[in-house]
Amino acid sequence: MADSRTRIEQTGFGATSRRDAWWLELLPVIIVLGGFSIYATWRALEGQHYEWGPYLSPFYSPLIKPDWWPLSPAILILWAPLGFRATCYYYRKAYYRAFLLDPPACSVGEPRHRYRGETAFPLILQNLHRYFLYLALIFLVILWYDAIAAFWFDGSFGIGIGSLALLANIVLLSFYTFSCHSFRHIVGGKVDCFSCVGLGGSRRAIWRSASFLNEHHMLFAWLSLFSVGLADLYVRLVASGSIQDVRLL
Repeated sequence: MADSRTRIEQTGFGATSRRDAWWLELLPVIIVLGGFSIYATWRALEGQHYEWGPYLSPFYSPLIKPDWWPLSPAILILWAPLGFRATCYYYRKAYYRAFLLDPPACSVGEPRHRYRGETAFPLILQNLHRYFLYLALIFLVILWYDAIAAFWFDGSFGIGIGSLALLANIVLLSFYTFSCHSFRHIVGGKVDCFSCVGLGGSRRAIWRSASFLNEHHMLFAWLSLFSVGLADLYVRLVASGSIQDVRLL
């Protein structure tokens, strides 16, 4: 093992004794995460086609349109959910490998010779993840309100494809948020003895649920990424007149 490490250090970036196509696992991340980033940036800057009937795009919620702001209203609020995802432990691993190639894969030479972790600017800002979590919890409440409101058409209950898309999106976003490592740590990570603290039984139950969800955090990270993009796309297509909303009830 020591000889293998020495050989990688001597030959530099990309050096490896692996014979498998290790780079293939990077391609889906580059395609999906890169494509979503391009689409989300375009939609955030577009500034239109984000609302139709009871539907409001999750990229524009909460909808804030002050008179003094000349640009897209999405720019005022998207920094918060973007910050939560960008500092997410799983996404950090994904885009560090796929876009920065640091490291490209296990047992593959890195582009830098000395490991410093996330102790210097700008990577030290990744430690803000726990604070972005607090903002994400606020956004969850708002998006749940939007999802419920999407079932009311002119004061009457109804179900459209957009209603289901927004509901599925907030459910997956909730799973993604509550499976977060920081959330699991908040509810029980600092407790050595649940029976020794106030509300220990309740905290233990929440911690166990968060631990179960945490095992599937990567899955929820990708599913919620697709759901928020598809929900926005559907609202945009309906709002722009490209398609007609299908009413199921």
